[in-house]
Amino acid sequence: MHASSLDKMKLFHDEYLAEKRGESLTILDIGSMNVNGTYRDILNDPSWNYIGVDMEAGNGVDIVLKTPYQWREIKSNSVDVLVSGQAFEHIEYFWVTILEVFRVLKPGGMCCILAPAGGYEHKYPVDCWRFYPDGFTAMAKFAQLDVLKSETQWEPKGYEDGSDVWQDSMLVARKPVFSPWIKIKSEAKCFLQHKILSYSVK
Repeated sequence: MHASSLDKMKLFHDEYLAEKRGESLTILDIGSMNVNGTYRDILNDPSWNYIGVDMEAGNGVDIVLKTPYQWREIKSNSVDVLVSGQAFEHIEYFWVTILEVFRVLKPGGMCCILAPAGGYEHKYPVDCWRFYPDGFTAMAKFAQLDVLKSETQWEPKGYEDGSDVWQDSMLVARKPVFSPWIKIKSEAKCFLQHKILSYSVK
C-alpha cells in the first residue's frame, strides 16, 4: 500500500470517523491483503470490528470471497463503514461490485474507495481502469449512494515512495436512510440490477 493511499485513508478517518471512536462499528476492507501496508493501523479503535476481505487468503484477510461480484459471505445491511484502496482498478466489472457495496452497507453507512487516475499498468492479475471524480460520482449514483466527496490528487505532494504517479482518486459516499416504502423499492432495484448484470459475469 503506497504512501498516497495511506495518507488519503488517514484523511477519511480524520474527517468522517474520528468523532466515532468509542462507538461500535463494523468496518469492511475490500482488498485488504497486506501488500506493503494496510489500513488496519489507521482504523484501529478497540470498539471497531475491522474485517479484511480479499480474493485470496493472506496476511490481513479475514474473509475470502469466492467472487468479487457476489458477496454471499457478507450479510445485507450489516456494515457501518466500507473501505477499499487500490482494488477497483483490478475489478473487471466494477459496476456490479458497487451494487454489492450498496447492499452490505447499513442505511446511513459510508464507503471510502480509493483508486488511481494515473500511473503505469500493474496487473494483479488484471489492470482495467482509471477513475476521475466524475467517474466515481457516476458509479456512486448508479448504486443509489449519496456522494459526499469525489476528488483526484492532480498535483504532486512529494511522497518519498513515488506514489504521486498514481494521482489517486477518492470517493466518499453514504447509503441513504430511506423511508420504509422507498427502502423496499431501492433494495428491489439493486437486487434486479445485480441479478441481470451478474448473470454472465464470472
